[in-house]
Amino acid sequence: MTFPRNDGFSQFAQCFHALGDNIERVVKGKRDTVELALTCLFAEGHLLIEDVPGTGKTTLARCLASSIEAGFARVQFTPDLLPSDITGVTVYRQNTGTFEFLPGPVFANIVLGDEINRASPKTQSALLEVMEERRVTADGKTHPVPRPFMVLATQNSVDMGGTYQLPEAQLDRFLMRVTVGYPDHASEVAVLTGAAASTTPESLSTIATAQHVAGFIQVASQVQVAEPLYDYLVRVVAATRSLPDVRLGASPRGSIALLRAIRVRAASQSRVYAVPEDVKALAGHVLAHRLILTPEAELSGRTSADVIAEVLATVPVPQGGGARV
Repeated sequence: MTFPRNDGFSQFAQCFHALGDNIERVVKGKRDTVELALTCLFAEGHLLIEDVPGTGKTTLARCLASSIEAGFARVQFTPDLLPSDITGVTVYRQNTGTFEFLPGPVFANIVLGDEINRASPKTQSALLEVMEERRVTADGKTHPVPRPFMVLATQNSVDMGGTYQLPEAQLDRFLMRVTVGYPDHASEVAVLTGAAASTTPESLSTIATAQHVAGFIQVASQVQVAEPLYDYLVRVVAATRSLPDVRLGASPRGSIALLRAIRVRAASQSRVYAVPEDVKALAGHVLAHRLILTPEAELSGRTSADVIAEVLATVPVPQGGGARV
């Protein structure tokens, strides 16, 4: 796709919504979830998609990869998967008498980790380390992964037998955790119609290249954030640490993740500045999976989403919306 010569934010918004429209040709009726995935992409974050089987978790990831002309790799996580199966391995070449590093699937722009909770903690840690460091070290040599780089991991919320739940410290590596959910009646009919017409992730058009995405990541990073909005964002995150129902609140990493996400949301709406509504729209998706509730709160049926909603309802919004820079 050719983007017209215009200011960077208009081009960003055009690309963002063109990608959303393209993915929605297959993933019907889930525009909000699609846009959250795109927000993760342009915020240089990683996405955990958690839901019951058959709701389109893997399909969403494949559609995103098909819409971008970039390297894509899929890893099916199983109990016998080894860390080297993800990161790569060093082999000895007898004909040259040298050692050569063979990159694993993690050396792609978009990496789909299917059913990440079915692999051992050691293998999970190998992927999560690359997500954080964006490089692999083998035999004393550092091998950077390509940019842009995004991991989309899926896990089922049922059939947990023989799985290894991601520890909270590792969940923190994901910028967002989302659910897809069941489609409504009209959307499910559209899914069947699309399947009959052979509309698959592989049949989608390419909307942008890896170079486009890298350039738009830089555009999003230039969104202006006023001092009052910085203050508001930090107050929201800090409030998660002081509630009696929360055993562990969001860390400064959560603040940084939320900042990156709100910049992308502003740019997707052709705005050069962020506003409190951006924080309110994304706080739940960025922060909820970083909280650990007390056992009493969990037994009473309280969720992390409830905590974030309470925080947003009680933390005062800055005067003037915090948009002035």
